Amino acid sequence: MAALKLLLITCLGLTLVSGCDRAAKPLLGTVEWDRIVVLAEASEPITEMAVTEGQAVSKGALILRQDARRLQAQLDEARATLQQQAARLEELRHGARPETIEAARADLAGAISQARNAEQALQRTQTLYQRGTAPKAQLDDRESALDSANAAVESRQAQLNELLKGTRAEQLDQAQAAVQSADAKVRQLTVSRERLDVHAPRGGRVDSLPHKLGDQPRVGDPLVTLLSGEAPYVRIFVPEARRTVIQAGDRFRVKVDGVAEDFDAVVRSIRSDPAFTPYYALSGDDASRLVYRAELVLQGERAQSLPAGVPAQAWPASTEPGDGE
Repeated sequence: MAALKLLLITCLGLTLVSGCDRAAKPLLGTVEWDRIVVLAEASEPITEMAVTEGQAVSKGALILRQDARRLQAQLDEARATLQQQAARLEELRHGARPETIEAARADLAGAISQARNAEQALQRTQTLYQRGTAPKAQLDDRESALDSANAAVESRQAQLNELLKGTRAEQLDQAQAAVQSADAKVRQLTVSRERLDVHAPRGGRVDSLPHKLGDQPRVGDPLVTLLSGEAPYVRIFVPEARRTVIQAGDRFRVKVDGVAEDFDAVVRSIRSDPAFTPYYALSGDDASRLVYRAELVLQGERAQSLPAGVPAQAWPASTEPGDGE
């Protein structure tokens, strides 16, 4: 019985030591910045590169330009269409000019004169046909000519009546809708044209420029990636066993590879939903555990120069690496 108790005490001691070792292990992660990726909205060649990789830019600064000739031509055409539709609407609102009405009356008078001539020609042909000196085909042609002349008179009369009565409400509505459609097209093309001049949506540092001068990116291809934000942060992965002791606002110490001095950091957020352990955090029993992603904001001016992607280790500020929690 004494041997069994000794064995249980020994196992318990090893378990506690093992638990302390795991708790004392630093949390692994990488230095990150908020990334902003600007995508190509048109497949046009790049005609100007205004910045280089690693350069700091302010919000609104020009990054690059794409060839705007094709889109500019479409925009000019849309503006001309808008002007045409707007003029048509104003014409309908003001009604026909007196000169237009007089011209319509003259057209009607001319059509009536032609109809009278056609009627007289038909009467002469009928007389000749009755005497047997005109063929039946000629008589048919005169009758068709008279019908056409009468139809022309009716058409000219309808056009004059329309001018005299003014524009219908339905026509005004249609013209107004045409103007709005043309205006929307102009605004759409204006935005597309402006976005061929790529500007920084936020201040930051240029991380990558995947394309060179003269390249023609496809729609949806990244044009520039910016590293932005007030400060970099370390993305770590917290094992399930340590999740309950880490909360937003906790202070940590961070060791960044290649930097001699440690950094102070504050927990900005920690996910509530777990994920599987990333490959670089696998070690022994940790390989089978779930982890929670957390972000530690680095403090101090020294952190501003850190690049993204550098490995880092973090531990609570109240402990030292290798000490138990």
